[in-house]
Amino acid sequence: MSIDAKLLEILRCPVTKQHLFPLSPDKLASLNAAISAGTVAHQDGSSVTTTLTDALITANGATVYKIIEDIPIMLEDQCIPDFEFMEV
Repeated sequence: MSIDAKLLEILRCPVTKQHLFPLSPDKLASLNAAISAGTVAHQDGSSVTTTLTDALITANGATVYKIIEDIPIMLEDQCIPDFEFMEV
C-alpha cells in the first residue's frame, strides 16, 4: 500500500472515529472473492463490482474503506459494512 504512514496515523473512520489499518492480504483476497461472487454491497446498498487492490479496515474489523489510485475513499455510503460477519 502506498498510503503515507503519517496520513494513516491521522485517518479515522468518519462514523465511529476508530483507527484504520491496512487490510491484510488474506482478508483482501477473501473480500475480492466475495466481490467476484456478487455478494458485497456498499453501505448505501449498491453492489461492489470492482475488486480492490488496497483497502483500510476499522480497528474492530467491521468496516472496510476502499483505496482507489492511492486515495482512501472515506465516504460513509461507499464503505463496505459488516465485513467481520461476511461469509466468503
